[in-house]
Amino acid sequence: MVRVIFNEKFKHLFSKIKEILLKERIIKQVEKIRINPEIGKPMKYARKGTRELYIPPFRLSYAYLPEEGLVYMLDIYHKDEQ
Repeated sequence: MVRVIFNEKFKHLFSKIKEILLKERIIKQVEKIRINPEIGKPMKYARKGTRELYIPPFRLSYAYLPEEGLVYMLDIYHKDEQ
């Protein structure tokens, strides 16, 4: 398993989510990422080096650094804001 570090932007956006069920789903997905960091879809082009996981209607963006054993949770954004 790897260590998970939360970006300040991620913390701020997570705190603004009002739906408790959505927060619980995000927490469960973060736990899955901690166990298997390569679960998310690898991104291309400008977002190369990051991965995303879809949690309807949001996308959870993170960077996995296998050599350091770290996962940086970067962003939560709405699917339509890509």
